Amino acid sequence: MKHIINLDTWIRKEHYSFFKDFQESFFGITANVDCTKAYKYAKDNNLSFFLYYMYKSLIAANAIEEFRYRIEENKVVCYDKIHGSTTAMNADDVFAFAFLAYTDTFDEYYKLAQQEMAKIKTISGMNINEDNGRLDVIHYSTIPWISFTSLTSERNQSQSDSIPKMTFGKYFKDGNKLLLPLAIQVHHGLMDGFHVGKYYEIFQQLLDEN
Repeated sequence: MKHIINLDTWIRKEHYSFFKDFQESFFGITANVDCTKAYKYAKDNNLSFFLYYMYKSLIAANAIEEFRYRIEENKVVCYDKIHGSTTAMNADDVFAFAFLAYTDTFDEYYKLAQQEMAKIKTISGMNINEDNGRLDVIHYSTIPWISFTSLTSERNQSQSDSIPKMTFGKYFKDGNKLLLPLAIQVHHGLMDGFHVGKYYEIFQQLLDEN
């Protein structure tokens, strides 16, 4: 479900009008999050750390209205719920797209996510389908081989795009902590650095919880 934002009364009316026609309307921030407790919990409970932190990420994104905004046919809409579309290695060791449905309980999400990831490992190709082409998603990528400090993403400039992009890197030790690089790129007409900072804050809180 979604509803249309009334641009005439929207607090971001000027900001949206200012940025919407930029050739590059996205901005990006890269920072590390502390995943020490989350990694330990996942391993202690025989869970996929990747799927565990992805669920936490989706909770954080759903908690912030700006991350649920999308531009559709020159209108700004707000989705009630957003899901994940992520890259994953297929049977040929190249990436394919996997759809991670956001649910209200971790157990339900985890069951569906395991099924999706298992399916991806048996197929060839990119697995382009209706689910991964949806607008009510976050576009996720993971680069588990590199603890990057910055990142750029490809975007089709000829098409309207307002979907947030998140890329996770290789976690690494820093003293007694385990840190996870996270790059976030978002449409500046729909949100500011304040909202990205809020996302990092909520995501960190969720990683620290069991």
